[in-house]
Amino acid sequence: MQPTLDGAYWLGLAISVVLPVLVGLVTTRVTHPGTKAVLLLALTAANGFLVELANAGDGYQVGSALVLWAVSFATGVLAHFGLWKPTGVSGKAQDVGARSSVRSAA
Repeated sequence: MQPTLDGAYWLGLAISVVLPVLVGLVTTRVTHPGTKAVLLLALTAANGFLVELANAGDGYQVGSALVLWAVSFATGVLAHFGLWKPTGVSGKAQDVGARSSVRSAA
């Protein structure tokens, strides 16, 4: 039997790749890296549990949601350091966050 991944899992994986950019948009360059990591951890947790909820099938499996969370977090970290940071997208996203926080302070 060939294992298959439903559309919800593929969508969750795609979201995992984009989540580091979202973290960059809502934080600034001076935000502590630990804070960014916790924010990414929280967002990937939501992603993992929502993907399992969207594709529960016979029933919601917390174990599957935890695995999806781990895969989502690992994918997000790898995407950040392997794709977004080297191409400069992370820095540009944080510049957008810095500009919006300066505007709101003014």
